Amino acid sequence: MLDDPLFYLVSIPAVMLYGVAKGGFGGAISVLSVPMMALVMPPTQAAAILLPILVVMDAFAVQTYWGRFDRRALGLLLPGAVFGVVIGYLTAGLLSEAILRLMVGVISLLFALQQLTGFRARAAARHKPLAASFYGTIAGFTSFNIHAGGPPFTMYLMPKRLDPLLFAGTAAVFFAVVNLVKLVPYAVLGQFTGANLLYSLVLVPLAPLGVKLGHALTRRSSPGIYYRVISIFLLVVGVKLLWEGYRAL
Repeated sequence: MLDDPLFYLVSIPAVMLYGVAKGGFGGAISVLSVPMMALVMPPTQAAAILLPILVVMDAFAVQTYWGRFDRRALGLLLPGAVFGVVIGYLTAGLLSEAILRLMVGVISLLFALQQLTGFRARAAARHKPLAASFYGTIAGFTSFNIHAGGPPFTMYLMPKRLDPLLFAGTAAVFFAVVNLVKLVPYAVLGQFTGANLLYSLVLVPLAPLGVKLGHALTRRSSPGIYYRVISIFLLVVGVKLLWEGYRAL
């Protein structure tokens, strides 16, 4: 596959897109990376190739935003996320990728429409342990299966209207932990073959470039523009995932 130009044509933009999201800009759009790479390989292989690259991106993102994160949000979200990863491992292969895409697509679309139309629940601005556990679990579960934890995470944290850099830093730490946890079940399931690790190694130099670009865009964004961009990306992602899930049924 390394001698196939189409591999680079889809994989390089997919990795850069994820890097920009890791850097804090439009995080939910990162879920498009696996579908892009799935144009030239099975989605499960795309997810396996991406995971080591995501871990490297996480290291750069955490370093970039170190000291800027919401401890309360992380404390509430991470236990559920780890539980979601465990559920993903235990149910690996039971749920089709079509169903997962439809599930995340519906939630993303409804939330984006709510944000863009201005119908926001006041209670959502406060931290709630039960809501955090729910969204954290969904984020861990969908992250394990198709690296689509961004929308559920965003749905919980976005109504808190954090400063863009604080939001991005919280996301960086959250997904750094989640992706490290995912390494173990991915290895147990035999996803890290020699070929997949070689593909990861070829693409990993793009990791810091994407993160730096995302950080630069986040620093230059006002809170109003930043959250509107995220909402629009969520809308696009929701439509995209619904269409892909419907076609795959």
